[in-house]
Amino acid sequence: MSKSSSNEPTKAEVSTTKLNKLPEPGAFDVEFSAEEAAEVFEKQPAAEKNAKQN
Repeated sequence: MSKSSSNEPTKAEVSTTKLNKLPEPGAFDVEFSAEEAAEVFEKQPAAEKNAKQN
């Protein structure tokens, strides 16, 4: 094989570039269950109470 031109990155440079790394499992997981959503709403005060206080 011939050597790469100086304008092209080496294999090591490509594999260590942040955008070329594989994502970690669950790192960008935006899905959530109905149970998780219900917990959040239960912990938050009702919107009507907030509106009356302002």
